[in-house]
Amino acid sequence: MAQLFGMARIGRDVEVRYTQAGEAVASVSLAFDYGKKGQDGKRPTQWVDGSLWGQRAETLAPYLLKGGRISVTLDDVHIETFQSRDGTPGHKLAGRITTLEFGSAPQREAQAAPPPARQQPQSSQYAAQRGGPAPAASLADMDDDIPF
Repeated sequence: MAQLFGMARIGRDVEVRYTQAGEAVASVSLAFDYGKKGQDGKRPTQWVDGSLWGQRAETLAPYLLKGGRISVTLDDVHIETFQSRDGTPGHKLAGRITTLEFGSAPQREAQAAPPPARQQPQSSQYAAQRGGPAPAASLADMDDDIPF
């Protein structure tokens, strides 16, 4: 049985369908970069169709968004033949996703909110909460002695 594992980008938002028996199947389009950068500064890409089945498909699908990076292991990797829209035969690499770890999430305009401003407590409030002296207001106020 052939396996494939590596870090990939998700090519499009995941689509969940159901078999006639009612089992969920999520189709995940994966882009694996390989080799040296070309004249355009980009690496060649190998596209692979991955599938998730059952409860995992339903649970993970909302988090598998276009542009996200994931580390995956695919089992039963094989070449499928299909007929393209223009009638020519095509081939694609496909497999069943057995392990998945999330990498970076894609940046989306609707989801990309600026990080909340960090507020530092007032030194007197902070000292009262901790029951000790107030922390140094800046690095210049810190004692230069090494404690050991």
